[in-house]
Amino acid sequence: MTTSDESQDDPIMEVAPTLKKPQLFNEVVARTGLKKRDVKPAVEAALAVIGEALARGDELILPPMGKTRIVKTKDLGQGATLLTLKFRTPKIDPVQPDTDASDS
Repeated sequence: MTTSDESQDDPIMEVAPTLKKPQLFNEVVARTGLKKRDVKPAVEAALAVIGEALARGDELILPPMGKTRIVKTKDLGQGATLLTLKFRTPKIDPVQPDTDASDS
């Protein structure tokens, strides 16, 4: 039997943070400097295009996000589908030290 203390130590049981649409809008606004009213329709359109591509079964190659392909699908009824995806993130190069700073 598992106690609550044991389940907290199990790294598999950790809950990943969730990024919701309003937070995504705020992140895009912060990175681009655009106004939220300009960002919102563009992000919603991009999400719609990605969703439609996944619904068709397309493989997505979207740098810098990564590569996504559908491994398995299951019809849940009433138009809903469960997709099991394989998602590969790009390799991140380690930060190279600034060579000019070490010469001084």
